[in-house]
Amino acid sequence: MSYFKISLTGDLGSGKTTVCDMLKERFNAKVISIGKLQRKMAEELGMDTCQFNIYQKQHPEFDKILDAKSAEYEPIDGDFIFDSRLAWYFVPSAFSVYLKCDYHESAKRIMGANREDEPFESVEEAEKSIRLRRESERERYKDFYGVDILDMNNYDAVIDTVDKTPDEVAETIVEQWKKYTEKK
Repeated sequence: MSYFKISLTGDLGSGKTTVCDMLKERFNAKVISIGKLQRKMAEELGMDTCQFNIYQKQHPEFDKILDAKSAEYEPIDGDFIFDSRLAWYFVPSAFSVYLKCDYHESAKRIMGANREDEPFESVEEAEKSIRLRRESERERYKDFYGVDILDMNNYDAVIDTVDKTPDEVAETIVEQWKKYTEKK
């Protein structure tokens, strides 16, 4: 039996959550969202996600908790979608997908989503925060695990979402996943 087990990561505002929800419905898969867990931790500490990312650099125990959550699914059979920066690393059996989106488009999307934990006054402010958060994550994962999340060789598929609808992105993932599983 072939399971639908993918790790979905990518640029902030690239559409990961929306695409996860679409794939969840299509495959009746369970979504493991490390981002939601991270946001909850940040909220409990009275921080926004950018502040929490910087805080995590000095407090690696939070990354260990989040990463262990992904890793526990590696030996489990089932239909899972991992919405996580490092699930491709901790769940290597999953088909790994990176969703790309330029900073300006990401900022517009995040502003349009009206996220409570990202209340930006302008697209420029959002873009600046996104860049800072992304660089913080990249440095932290290089320091902790020796991996570069922006090295596209880490992923089985890379999809630019700037000019695609979420439906098109989800369909592209399914097509590429099918090709990937046929090779195995």
